[in-house]
Amino acid sequence: MRATKTVQKILSNYEGETPGVKGNLCRMLMQGKLGGTGKMIILPVDQGFEHGPARNYAMNPAAYDPHYHYQLAIDAGLNAYAAPLGALEAGADTFAGQIPTILKVNSANSLMSDTAGKNQAVTASVDDALRLGCSAIGFTIYPGSDRQLDMFEEIVEMRKEAAAKGVATVIWSYPRGEAISKDGETAIDVAAYAAQIAALLGAHIIKIKLSTDHLMLPEAKKVYEKEKIDVATQAARVKHCMDASFAGRRIVVFSGGAAKGADAVYDDARAIRDGGGNGSIIGRNSFQRKREDALAMLSKLVDIYKGKA
Repeated sequence: MRATKTVQKILSNYEGETPGVKGNLCRMLMQGKLGGTGKMIILPVDQGFEHGPARNYAMNPAAYDPHYHYQLAIDAGLNAYAAPLGALEAGADTFAGQIPTILKVNSANSLMSDTAGKNQAVTASVDDALRLGCSAIGFTIYPGSDRQLDMFEEIVEMRKEAAAKGVATVIWSYPRGEAISKDGETAIDVAAYAAQIAALLGAHIIKIKLSTDHLMLPEAKKVYEKEKIDVATQAARVKHCMDASFAGRRIVVFSGGAAKGADAVYDDARAIRDGGGNGSIIGRNSFQRKREDALAMLSKLVDIYKGKA
């Protein structure tokens, strides 16, 4: 496998990294139908932890089986598949080497009380990722939570260990918690801030949500208005988040969010493409659909990222 010039240029942005980390980033960037384009579609299936099994799989019962997700990612020609420890272990031998995997190493759940604080438990290790042949670890942080500093310290240490062992790091940067309003979770100033924090923590791939044009932070709002920062369209907001990710020197993929109509998924992808984003990390909007519908939708997303749709 020879890396394309596009992928080589992306890898050149990671100047302080080991050959192992760059090799794993290259493996993901060169995988599947978007291989070599600099664009990515990743299948994340950690929502069973977050929301419970019925809320995630009852609408497509085949998805209760971890093998289903491996096979969906492979057959759709995706760049990688991300899941917690147990799910990856359930298919690691059967699907070894067929799709790059990302081990989600921390998780929360919906059984915690509202007073517990927004936090996630570390549920796997870098050595688990090595044992399972994973290309990366995935870690969620909650900027805005009273527990955020603990989470930052956890991922800094885990990222250091992962990089030393040649494993890349993906940071899910999701603003939520005591300092963030509901509207603020997807406000553009907060989303860009979340992307910047992930980049500064050393993320090789940043996962954030698509944002609205809402501005939550009063001091930031003054700057956005004074400098006339364009946040009027989704594509403009994607571009702004890319600017916040070291002027596009870091790979940024955008979450698909809750299940919605296919046209809305396609519109999101066009905005990500037009704003210079690297792609989608799309879970519920794929595995909650019947397999044939999911494959058709993912195929069209590939075409969108290739500029064909």
